[in-house]
Amino acid sequence: MSDTQKTAHLADLKPGKSYKVLKIVGETNIKRRIIEMGLNPGTEVEIIRKAPLGDPIEVKTRGFLVSLRYNEAHNIIVEKE
Repeated sequence: MSDTQKTAHLADLKPGKSYKVLKIVGETNIKRRIIEMGLNPGTEVEIIRKAPLGDPIEVKTRGFLVSLRYNEAHNIIVEKE
């Protein structure tokens, strides 16, 4: 299995599963905002639900529910099982 098959953008995954955050990519201000919400590399994140058009995306991490815009979730690289 290649690295591209082991990783994915959080925005492209389906609700109901948990993933491990590997890294945050993108512009500095977006990365900082995501990290301030508690989505740091190494943390577990569960996709709870997506709006009908895919924006926003509700995730659970560290016991909190967080809403992310699609472009924010697309900057979060996670490890797939």
